[in-house]
Amino acid sequence: MEEKKKIQNWYRRITFFLVFVCLLDMGANAQNPKPFVVPELQEWNGGTGFFVPGEALKVVYDTPKLQEIANQFAEDYRLMFGIQPTVIEGKPQAGDFFLTTKKDKKLGREGYAVDIDKYVKISAPEPIGVYWATRTLLQMSEKNEGRKLPEGVIRDWPGYGTRGFLIDCGRKFIPMAYLQDLAKIMSYYKMNFLHIVLNNNGFPQYFNNDWNRTYAAFRLECDTYPGLTARDGYYTKDEFKDFQREASSRFVEIIPEIDVPAHSLAFSHYRPSLGSKEYGMDHLDLSNPEVYPFVDALFKEYLEGDDPVFMGEKVHIGTDEYSNKKKEVVEQFRAFTDHYIKYVESFGKKPYIWGALTHAAGDTPVKSDNVTMYAWYNPYANPKEMVKQGYKLISIPDGWIYIVPLAGYYQDYLNIEHLYTQWTPAKVADVTFDEKDSSVLGGMFGEWNDIVGNGVSVKDIHHRIFPALQTIAVKTWNTHPSASYDDFEMNRKDLSEAPGVNQLGRIGRGKALVYELPVLNPQSELPYTEIGYDYTITFDMEADAEDAGTELFKSQNATFYLSDPIKGMFGFSRDGYLNTFDFRPYKGEKISVKITGDNVSTALYINDRLIENMVVEKRFLNESTKAQNNYLRTLVFPLKNSGNFKSKIKNLKVYNYKR
Repeated sequence: MEEKKKIQNWYRRITFFLVFVCLLDMGANAQNPKPFVVPELQEWNGGTGFFVPGEALKVVYDTPKLQEIANQFAEDYRLMFGIQPTVIEGKPQAGDFFLTTKKDKKLGREGYAVDIDKYVKISAPEPIGVYWATRTLLQMSEKNEGRKLPEGVIRDWPGYGTRGFLIDCGRKFIPMAYLQDLAKIMSYYKMNFLHIVLNNNGFPQYFNNDWNRTYAAFRLECDTYPGLTARDGYYTKDEFKDFQREASSRFVEIIPEIDVPAHSLAFSHYRPSLGSKEYGMDHLDLSNPEVYPFVDALFKEYLEGDDPVFMGEKVHIGTDEYSNKKKEVVEQFRAFTDHYIKYVESFGKKPYIWGALTHAAGDTPVKSDNVTMYAWYNPYANPKEMVKQGYKLISIPDGWIYIVPLAGYYQDYLNIEHLYTQWTPAKVADVTFDEKDSSVLGGMFGEWNDIVGNGVSVKDIHHRIFPALQTIAVKTWNTHPSASYDDFEMNRKDLSEAPGVNQLGRIGRGKALVYELPVLNPQSELPYTEIGYDYTITFDMEADAEDAGTELFKSQNATFYLSDPIKGMFGFSRDGYLNTFDFRPYKGEKISVKITGDNVSTALYINDRLIENMVVEKRFLNESTKAQNNYLRTLVFPLKNSGNFKSKIKNLKVYNYKR
């Protein structure tokens, strides 16, 4: 009996050992799961090990047409990880990244393949595919400690050729520095179509129903009509061209829009005779013989010559929301639309228009061949009917993907869960196309600044744009992702905005004290530019008498005052808005200060007592009509440079959460 027990115990031990060895072997040979990137990869065949970048990391290319992409990849790698790879032409070795081109009809123009093994081989039919592959590898690298990459094979391609975003620069000036970062962000997420609205106007009900006082702006330097260009912010021709070149180097097309014949108040402000007294001064009077020569000359300034201001092949001519009250004006509108389609084509450009030809149904023919229409509101342009007429469509259904900050209509933040789980570009509101229908070129979303003067900053706009951009990037590239929405939402937040870009002002991961300084000296520089929502700033202060306009901190985006320029109170300014707290310390007073901020409020505490929480407030923008709107008083807190203050500031602490 004793001998039998010994044999049984020995058998159990052998069995356990064999099972343990098998489990180890299974773990060692388990297939690497699909990496999380945005947009999601179309195909992944996982290996079992990891690629580890070489200590003397190299980016190798085998044809001169990939040199610029190799250099950009190396520079982006440096920006993100602090390591500068060497870029050379030649053959790869273990630990290298290798860029090459290879014909592959299944991948199409923008597709690519990546083989991650002893070295990382990127191949694609065209350079653009090689570039998109480098975006995938940067995202994979930032998600893995030590920048190691799981071995495996990627095959990836876009579901749609047009993957875009529109931003309204007419009603609110968007600085060029932000547009440049926006193009980088779009590129990082393989979005390739950035639409810039260059003119627009507010609504008269918010300006005492006075067209002369209603805000309007045209954002480009203009020689043909001196004085037309907005005085509160514009782009020079040279910087707009440089912007297009830089974006193009990252495979992002810039589509400029001059919106006519509606939304054209900037032009009737400049020349009042152009405006319609019957339909509103934001409508050009299409019966006025001055209109065509004026608009012709305006477009010509930016389209003519060997090096035109509008450098790309695509130009948007507007044609949005014009009156259809009379048949006569409908026919005039159709003739106007047809004229500017052909006029833009005469400069070798491809015209883009807003969908309006159901709203403006009539007899006057409007050219459709090689014309792309934005399908935004189906009663204005029935998508199926527009396809029958010969138009190609871009899906931009307003009710789902229009951001209009704090307007109370459309959406303040997009419902990204709904978009992720339910929408593709084939769904134009209540009309659905087949996913492979060649009439639908792609999809995009838009941000409109309808309510002029509502306190919304560029930072607030960006806070709304970024999660939507990541979501639309997925649904225009991989329309049916395998990752659940919960997994997408959790993992997308860990990705950078783009190499070298931090418009959200994120510092650290998880809730933490991210910076502290025992003594803040005047006119010093901190290692961070700013901290975004949500945050807490605390410090101790022995107050001195400060001059009006004394700054505590300043960045290129905002200023926090110890003594604001008007009232001498604590306060802050950004985007031309000044907000002040009802507090100023007395000379010699010792206080502890806490400032908290999120995407709807900014609060000041003194000695743990709340002085004011600046939440969204209702403001009357027009006393006579009681037109009312939301007003936002947020602050992405500046940290870059301290001001020339006299007070003593100690124990500065910066937290990346509200406490």
